[in-house]
Amino acid sequence: MRRTFREILEDTPIVAAIKDMEGLEQCLKSDIQVVFILFGDICGIKDIVKRIKDSGKVAMVHIDLIAGLSGKEIALDYIKEFTEADGIITTKSTLIRHARELGLYTVLRYFVIDSMALVNIEKQNGSVLPDVIEILPGVMPKIIRKVNGISKVPVVAGGLISDREDVMLALDNGAVAISSTSKKVWFM
Repeated sequence: MRRTFREILEDTPIVAAIKDMEGLEQCLKSDIQVVFILFGDICGIKDIVKRIKDSGKVAMVHIDLIAGLSGKEIALDYIKEFTEADGIITTKSTLIRHARELGLYTVLRYFVIDSMALVNIEKQNGSVLPDVIEILPGVMPKIIRKVNGISKVPVVAGGLISDREDVMLALDNGAVAISSTSKKVWFM
């Protein structure tokens, strides 16, 4: 039986968010089990995902950041059919339903920059829910607690997390996991 994305994150709560090939090389050497791919293009994403999968890790493609892919359902079909990706990350809640229909894990990313962002998170508690939501920046313990109180799905804290204290604050305040581009955090 396939494990839920939440179970995977609970087992390994530090996620490598990679933004270039150097990050890819480093995360492959780490014990990290989940990788958020934040770079690439339609021609190279298959190879990036394959390298991650070949090292036994979960590959999550941020489809909004892959050059050549649009924010439409066809982009999800492409990821499912032509890569080995386990799931997608997006800021577009309209894509979550189709990704789930395809059997992909889903992360809905929110930039919590004002009170309207919190209202949008509360509204997402509709009929189609992502596996997790990711809130950025992830260095706001009070906001992590607040989001946990209004969201029906687990929270991943991402953005600006750069040391052990940031990681522990996020986890202690209810985040199921953290994502970071900091190689220092990956190897804690």
